[in-house]
Amino acid sequence: MRIGAIEAGGTKFVCGIGNEHGEIEERISLPTELPESTLREVLNYFRDKQVEAIGIGTFGPIDIDSSSPTYGFVTTTPKPGWSGFDFLGTMKRELPVPYGWDTDVNAAAFGEAKWGAAKGLNSALYYTVGTGIGVGVYSEGKLVHGLLHPEGGHVLTRRHPEDTYAGFCPYHGDCLEGMAAGPALGQRWGVKGDELTKDHPAWPMQAFYLGQAISSAILLLSPKKVILGGGVMHQEQLFPMIRAEVQKNLNGYASHKSLLEEIDSYIVPPGLGDNAGLCGSIALGIDALEQQK
Repeated sequence: MRIGAIEAGGTKFVCGIGNEHGEIEERISLPTELPESTLREVLNYFRDKQVEAIGIGTFGPIDIDSSSPTYGFVTTTPKPGWSGFDFLGTMKRELPVPYGWDTDVNAAAFGEAKWGAAKGLNSALYYTVGTGIGVGVYSEGKLVHGLLHPEGGHVLTRRHPEDTYAGFCPYHGDCLEGMAAGPALGQRWGVKGDELTKDHPAWPMQAFYLGQAISSAILLLSPKKVILGGGVMHQEQLFPMIRAEVQKNLNGYASHKSLLEEIDSYIVPPGLGDNAGLCGSIALGIDALEQQK
């Protein structure tokens, strides 16, 4: 198989070619600009690649209801020019191959389930913590959709008792994304997260917010693995702090050895590293091709 993949992010588009084993054979990175100019570059990349299908994992919110007249559109994003844009339709008109279409975090969850940290499991959560926070949900062997797609970055949180920061989310202020995404770190402490020392008080506060959200998700969805990716999670000192917060929050109520004794192998970094999103988009493309056949 020769499958095209697009990991569409708010700051960059990563496009690549992969195969049925999830192996990435080539890739390019393009800046995310206005939709017309960005997709012109994307289409130019794929035109001579002879791909059999393309999987798209994109920032959202997006319309994932195939019966909807705006299926394939980006909907209420604050990114200039993209709200109400027919992303999938534009691609289909120019390159008529089968397409997989989902959020970037659902794609990453799918990639991890196929070839990464959740391989062989029928459920997992994937959190990306970077410029924003997104949550991909893989449950009972498939990606979760419903009225919309999961938007776990915008769950409400209890405020840390020492935190006076208002939150940056333009919709909710102090939701999880507003309090714990990369911009919150920069605005709260005055420097970017990667400039903070590993023993800075920013990190226990970060773990407080992420631990709350993950604890709630465990109680609601009971995933067999929780995977934490994105630029902020390159701060590896966060993992033991988050695990400790989750155990404190659950307080032994959810009694399973994965949570009580094996949490170091339950809340983990992506097995595919920074390739989770692109590999997941390959998996979306493979699924689209198989469904057509």
